[in-house]
Amino acid sequence: MKKSLILLTIVMLILTACGRPTEKEKTSETGAKSKDAYTIRIAHLVPEEQSTHVAAVTFKEKLEKESKGRLKVEIYPNGQLFASDREAIEAVQLGNVEMTIPAVAPLASFNKKFMVFDLPFIFNDNEAAYKALDGELGKSLLKELETNSLKGLVFAENGFRNMSNNKGPITSPNDLNGLKYRTLENPVHTDTFKAFGANASPFAFGELYTALQQGTYDAMESPISLYYLNKFYEVQDYLSLTGHVYAATILLMNNEFYNELPEDLQKMVVEASEEYRTEQRKLAQKQDIEFLEKLKESGMKVNEVTAEQKDVFREAAKVVYDKYTTEIGEDLVEKAKAANN
Repeated sequence: MKKSLILLTIVMLILTACGRPTEKEKTSETGAKSKDAYTIRIAHLVPEEQSTHVAAVTFKEKLEKESKGRLKVEIYPNGQLFASDREAIEAVQLGNVEMTIPAVAPLASFNKKFMVFDLPFIFNDNEAAYKALDGELGKSLLKELETNSLKGLVFAENGFRNMSNNKGPITSPNDLNGLKYRTLENPVHTDTFKAFGANASPFAFGELYTALQQGTYDAMESPISLYYLNKFYEVQDYLSLTGHVYAATILLMNNEFYNELPEDLQKMVVEASEEYRTEQRKLAQKQDIEFLEKLKESGMKVNEVTAEQKDVFREAAKVVYDKYTTEIGEDLVEKAKAANN
């Protein structure tokens, strides 16, 4: 009896092993990559009210409707799955989720050429940034991401970044001396604030509010929308409109997943991404105006930074250009600068 039981157990194990689906078949059973339907999971860090998410909902609705159910889109906002953009990018790279919409800055860890967009004051306004991102420079860098198992679809917008702290208005680099400053996970950002005199280091965005609340950091920098929607005005008293870096975002998809899509669905994804870019940028600029007023109403002390005052910051930032231009590529830096003309 005992031998029969052992034999039966062995047979069952063999049958189970023979019937176990391959990894691709597993994915198919969950609906992520079946022949008939594909699920796109999008993970990002910003709140549901922010332009990135609002436009992502339209992106979802468009793809689901036009594909007649062959594409299903699930959105996980507000850092539900990952605490940092870097973690989300790595997850997409590995195929653990299909898409993310991170800030461009952390991509420097995957391709150093992307640091060109993080050089301080390289773009004078939004239109110059669009010209660089949507033109030859941006397209070439999107293509290069395929070597990192990533499909770069389009660039979108977080907006110009501004400085905040609890000490007082910032009008010159001297005002940053000694401040414990949180920066993005990007060496250009960190070195820029060190050049301004701050005690700067990177830190995960999802944990930043608590770090400011507990005094781990004194100061931060961010686009206006994230100051308001993440309630940083509760832990930062002063906001200075320095506009020191234009912050782009990017729609990233796992490259293998994209290539496995039928051609007609690939086309839908590309077209929906381009429409996303247009809608999101318009909404981002609108929110910047609305949310700045709400920050003032919340009690945050906001000060403009004059062109002359920005020139002092530009002078201090020259060491950053000296350090990174060769590493990025002088031709790329010059192409970015030329977008201002």
